[in-house]
Amino acid sequence: MSLSDPLPKDDVAAIDELRLVYGQLSNELKKIIVGQQKVIEQLSICLFARGHALLMGVPGLAKTLLISRLAETMSLSFSRIQFTPDLMPMDITGTDILQELPGGKRAFEFAKGPVFANIVLADEINRAPSKTQAAMLEAMQEHRVTVAGRTYPLDSPFFVLATQNPIEQEGTYPLPEAQLDRFMFMIGVDYPSRDEEIAIARNTTGMSLPKLEHVLDGAKVLAFQDLVRRVPVPDHLYEFAVDLTRRTRPASSESPAWIKPLVSWGAGPRAVQYLILGAKARAALHGSYVVRLEDIIEVADPVLRHRVMTTFTAESEGVTSRDLTKRLVDELSKAA
Repeated sequence: MSLSDPLPKDDVAAIDELRLVYGQLSNELKKIIVGQQKVIEQLSICLFARGHALLMGVPGLAKTLLISRLAETMSLSFSRIQFTPDLMPMDITGTDILQELPGGKRAFEFAKGPVFANIVLADEINRAPSKTQAAMLEAMQEHRVTVAGRTYPLDSPFFVLATQNPIEQEGTYPLPEAQLDRFMFMIGVDYPSRDEEIAIARNTTGMSLPKLEHVLDGAKVLAFQDLVRRVPVPDHLYEFAVDLTRRTRPASSESPAWIKPLVSWGAGPRAVQYLILGAKARAALHGSYVVRLEDIIEVADPVLRHRVMTTFTAESEGVTSRDLTKRLVDELSKAA
């Protein structure tokens, strides 16, 4: 569809409905989660863009609570996997169990593991060894698992939300870049403000937390995910997403001179895809019928922060991938 063509009336109505649903979703989560509105928005973008998210933050910032309550607002199955150094692939995927059948016969029957859920919380994902992470990688990328040579499809929608503690490194296995790249967003969960922390103290030290209303079901989530794909994007914003990504690559002739000593590896083509998909989802959540430049700018940080690998020079100067992304976005926006 070109931008000269009007958006079908059904899609216009569906975008209006999605904006209302997103408002209801946010209001339900506010009953329990104090602040963190940007985190809620980025999680919602990943959900409706059909991507996975990695939440990074110190302990005690309600990462696990937020994810479990997000599942509560939807009529979707939810499972939580606590990753540990002794976790095996079959602990995630499931395994064949010998069952006794009528007549005294025996046969192997597949017992599904916790990955067979619509929303999977992978808590402290960097604590599992590489073999277990590989099993999780297949589930995230292929939406299926392979056990004993047989493949089992996962239910749709399928959404992995992983948490990672940036402080403690004892007994952890850093995620390889290939697996990090499978996460659409890396979402930073920061400390609350003083007023928010006072509200947290008041709300969480009294009676039990309130139950949340169901806002969505699986069929509606799938319909909204298809809708997001149909949101139109102007040609110059496709070019903006590509130019931004290519400028993160130090070996590229298109990258600025200042990036070369600070970046060892830049973002790949998957970053462009997620910049566009994230922008489409954000536009729809805010009731826009077309992607705007501000939508791409808003998703640039969570898309690129784990895809731009900094050098020792950058680390020694205290420069992070987020700093580099912000500078690149600012420069490119002024030139646009």
